[in-house]
Amino acid sequence: MVNSKKNSKIALKKAQTSINNILKMIEDDRYCIDILQQILSVNGLLKSASSKILENHLNTCFIEGMCSADTKIKKDLVKEVLDVIKLGGKS
Repeated sequence: MVNSKKNSKIALKKAQTSINNILKMIEDDRYCIDILQQILSVNGLLKSASSKILENHLNTCFIEGMCSADTKIKKDLVKEVLDVIKLGGKS
């Protein structure tokens, strides 16, 4: 699980650096397509980080919660994961 968090942190830091570069590109009035390509690259980094964080959650918190005898906890866990997946599918 440590690798998953480490990899998501790396992706987020790369995205942060890229966003700063994109802002500079806009200030410098760079070619729109070049800016859009960088934005798409950041989107990919964010999706990668999201995927790794979700994977980590499922392998830790989710599994732990599903071992509970409390049905409400289990239903809540499933609902929150489905809600996050639905949110991620929106454009």
